[in-house]
Amino acid sequence: MRTRVTLVGLGLGVAISLPARAQQACERLTELKLARASITSAATVPAGKFAPPDGPTPSMAMDLPAYCKVQGVARPSDDSEIHFEVWLPLRANWNGKFEQIGNGGYAGSINPGGLAAGVARGYVTAATDNGHIGPTPTFAIGHPEKVVDFGHRAVHETAVQGKEILQGFYGKGPSLSYFFGCSDGGREALMEAQRYPLDFNGIIVGAPANSWTRLLTAGVWNWKALTETPANAIPITKLPVIQRAVVAACDELDGVKDGLIEDPRRCHFDPAQLRCPGADGPNCLTPGQVEALSKIYQGPKNPRTGEQIYAGTVPGTEAVTGNWDLWITGGASPMGLPFQGWFGTTFYANMVFEDAKWDYRTFDFDRDLGTALRKSAPALDSNDPDLRPFRDHGGKLIQYHGWGDAAIPAFGSIEYYDRVKAAVGSTNGKAIADFYRLFMVPGMSHCAGGIGPNDFGNLGLVGPSSNNPDRDVHAALVRWVEKGVAPEWIIAKGTRPGDPPVDPTKAVPMTRLLCPYPRTPRYKGTGNTDDAASFSCS
Repeated sequence: MRTRVTLVGLGLGVAISLPARAQQACERLTELKLARASITSAATVPAGKFAPPDGPTPSMAMDLPAYCKVQGVARPSDDSEIHFEVWLPLRANWNGKFEQIGNGGYAGSINPGGLAAGVARGYVTAATDNGHIGPTPTFAIGHPEKVVDFGHRAVHETAVQGKEILQGFYGKGPSLSYFFGCSDGGREALMEAQRYPLDFNGIIVGAPANSWTRLLTAGVWNWKALTETPANAIPITKLPVIQRAVVAACDELDGVKDGLIEDPRRCHFDPAQLRCPGADGPNCLTPGQVEALSKIYQGPKNPRTGEQIYAGTVPGTEAVTGNWDLWITGGASPMGLPFQGWFGTTFYANMVFEDAKWDYRTFDFDRDLGTALRKSAPALDSNDPDLRPFRDHGGKLIQYHGWGDAAIPAFGSIEYYDRVKAAVGSTNGKAIADFYRLFMVPGMSHCAGGIGPNDFGNLGLVGPSSNNPDRDVHAALVRWVEKGVAPEWIIAKGTRPGDPPVDPTKAVPMTRLLCPYPRTPRYKGTGNTDDAASFSCS
């Protein structure tokens, strides 16, 4: 069911008591009356160097102009406590626009690096903790309203309150509004486009966990596959063996030998070819390991109906540091089990069954998935393909996903895009490409990093934009929204891996075109294959 958008929901229904020149009195924003929220502090921060604290999101030091830092709490329900921050450049440094940044994982904190990056670009920038404190989902036990806050209400409330605060500070509202999120932030981004289509004019969706319930079911599937018996465990020392074999089989399908699989949908690698001819060895897989790997590539299926529950993991970047070793097989995870397994088991224990002692070994991929889809999916999943309200108000959306993403299989982004295309069709002379473009990135890990062309402004959450719309996804979205020029490609930079899996001493700098799906980069037949100019989108 689609949420009805009201004037109050758009941030237009609350009277502003401060004068138009209130930007000279940041501290007086604590007097601003807000519906469903209150401002707990407002203070002017002088211009200077900003160095974000260490955290899970990469950050960089940057120079910031003076700004007004506002902290507040929204309480749209009796059990809500949504913390948010809004950073407002002083009027001389404000570009007239509003930007909100998304979260990662289970949220539970506010990313100061993302707020600083927005201010450095001249935006009023807002963020929220999604209604709870801490990175685990224990908040969900006995608190269904907090699950709704995490699912979608906190992000929307922050947009509403952020624009009210902006109005109170400058005496006028924003000319345009943008949202930028990856991972859970990508789920939030699609949720905004679906449930609250008038909140933002432009949205960047990175590697979205939009099919939250099924994605975390896949996390349980992979963890069970690896722990069914001790013989199913795949040690990280064998990940290079797997990646070498996959790359050898599929690298040149795109006509270029570069250690990257441009379109893994064309790669049909059978793990059985790695089976040890006899006893276990360092360069082969035991029968149990072949079985586990096959299940991971296959993805979860309903044992009763045969339905594909969620996409399988994409082959080709198994040994990249911070990929499978962190998310799937473990070995590099600080949680004691792979991140996928941790997310899947904590989701079902806390959000579905509300039982901290729940044992994943008892999971039934028919019965228990059905329970989750009935109980949690309505608040958490952002799968509605009908983006016509967002499109019809002029909204533009750019989505990207790394083919080497071990956290969220990239097939999920293609599946959602295709569903939107089928739902939207071509109505009123508008096709999907008029408002929604998807870019698939070979080799890239979750949201950033990995191998290949993985740098295209996608770290705009934590650093200033290059303002080059041909090389920066944030700038490309701004040009599309403000000048009507859709991105026909984005030039990404990175390094081509050396001998697979990755030999840093042999890595070579490269650039490559990212093309809007379903087009892919195609080598022209001449020129340097490490230069984007040697490729075209076809």
